[in-house]
Amino acid sequence: MSIYKRQSEADLVDLHHKPRGRLIALTGARQCGKSTLASLSFPHYPVISLDSPVERVVYEKITPQEWITLYPRAIIDEAQKMPSVFDTLKACYDRQPDVRYVVLGSSQIRLLKGIKETLAGRIAVRELFPFNLPELSVEKPGDPVGPSRLVELLKSGTPDRSLSSLFPQTFSLSAAYARTQSRWAYFQRWGGMPALLAPDWGDQDRFEWLTDYHTTYLQRDLADLARLDRLEPFVRAQKAAAMRTAQTINYSELARLSEVSSPTAQQFMRYLEISYQVTLLPAWFRNHEKRLAKQSKLHFLDPGIRRAILQMTGAVQGLEYESAVVAEIVKQCRTLRLPVSFYHLRTNDGREIDLVIEREDGFFVFEIKQTGHVHSSDFRHLRGLEGLFDKPLLLGAVISEDTTVAPYDGAATRLWSLPASMLLGC
Repeated sequence: MSIYKRQSEADLVDLHHKPRGRLIALTGARQCGKSTLASLSFPHYPVISLDSPVERVVYEKITPQEWITLYPRAIIDEAQKMPSVFDTLKACYDRQPDVRYVVLGSSQIRLLKGIKETLAGRIAVRELFPFNLPELSVEKPGDPVGPSRLVELLKSGTPDRSLSSLFPQTFSLSAAYARTQSRWAYFQRWGGMPALLAPDWGDQDRFEWLTDYHTTYLQRDLADLARLDRLEPFVRAQKAAAMRTAQTINYSELARLSEVSSPTAQQFMRYLEISYQVTLLPAWFRNHEKRLAKQSKLHFLDPGIRRAILQMTGAVQGLEYESAVVAEIVKQCRTLRLPVSFYHLRTNDGREIDLVIEREDGFFVFEIKQTGHVHSSDFRHLRGLEGLFDKPLLLGAVISEDTTVAPYDGAATRLWSLPASMLLGC
């Protein structure tokens, strides 16, 4: 299979060469490419896989000093399957300042549990997500991956002035735009799991792989999370959550549909978060003088996995389009470790903002519409927001399938129409 570059590779290598990065845990969903990234980033490191019970017996007998001698540098895969390895790594770290280890695991819950209990304060954690749009849109596998226009916008000192340089007038006529638009359509339908990019795979192969992935996740990860006799309620909760992507979470309703208690429904959603299946956007409500709703909003991180849960093969609908955009933005910002926070906003009088991004000096607000033609009415929730926030409003935009990049001048604050594929691509 072709090897695609990952945006996080440079950061991973740079961190690992620093004293605070001598121990790194690379976390992420199953099959998102953690082992591949680690091996490409550190090609001279031996890979110690603890997946085999026979081999684990051998490694369990090795003392910390022998680890330091035999494996001063190593990638340790499936670390959660040998809990004693965390104590060994702690001892190696404390005894020898030159050791370097990259720790991987397919079960995020058990891996993070071992890190929290044994290696807290010693290990740096980096996240890896399925492919994002810039990674999918490179001209050929192996090409370097640049930041998206969204990232450039969030980094810019004056976002409004940066738009003209980020979106040249003829961008929609370029080959790069055609390629990005094609990959954006692919991403909405299939998501970004690396295995799906096999060159000889068709749509049926991708759908069957995603269905098998979902089943494997349930059978293997749930054993790490809860009792097996709770499998069916969890399946119902997961499907109910998938049906409610891009909607605020009502745990009482989720509990009723899953036939569990409300605390258990909340626990199930936490499981989905920890295993990188969903992200929960908190509501922004710091202004206590305004009447603002405070429920979190649910988004599935990978469109393909969500569609497999629901056995969907048809056209992408409005709410899943919104989730695809939000998930892509969250993934890109977390991958590049941008110092921003994510929210949604809903007032009690019905005004909704799909995504609020807080930067130290102000806010970016986005409405997300699947439409191919943005109208003035699509800006209605973005007008007059200044009184709601406690920092300046840096930029407001409608993100859509409309290829027009244009300001909406009917408001005191400059608002823009931005095409999703070009904003999220590079």
